[in-house]
Amino acid sequence: MKTAVKIFGVAAMSALSLAGCANDAYNGSTYSGNEAMSGQSVSYGTITGIRAVQIQDDTSGFGGLSGGVLGGFLGNALGGGSGKKILTAAGAVGGALAGNSVEHGAKKTNAMEVQVERDDGKNVVIVQAADNSFSKGQRVRLVGSGSKLRVVHY
Repeated sequence: MKTAVKIFGVAAMSALSLAGCANDAYNGSTYSGNEAMSGQSVSYGTITGIRAVQIQDDTSGFGGLSGGVLGGFLGNALGGGSGKKILTAAGAVGGALAGNSVEHGAKKTNAMEVQVERDDGKNVVIVQAADNSFSKGQRVRLVGSGSKLRVVHY
């Protein structure tokens, strides 16, 4: 019984650790600390196209590592005799694959590629999290400058 409690505890901690990997950095309404209290350029335009995309962040390897540890622990707890080593190894490999897959999924952000024709006639494409609803033909503001540009409602 104590082994089952330990296994549940390790599994719960691993799941909570991976759940914290989600990223709101690409949200059109989220500003980083160095963007707050700083001047942002504003231009105006009309949306000429929208396409659903995904943003994939690099994985850290933490999912595979923690999954391997958890899987090895589970395999060790279930095995007996000479089968214990085989189950431990198989659990570690399976856990690493599963943990990597979970981390990979947690590092994806549903996003949109928004093409805007600015009032000066130039076109720009911005990719940001799909946190707002925009439509083709809608007037919008472009806030920011350089590589930090976001589309916001007018």
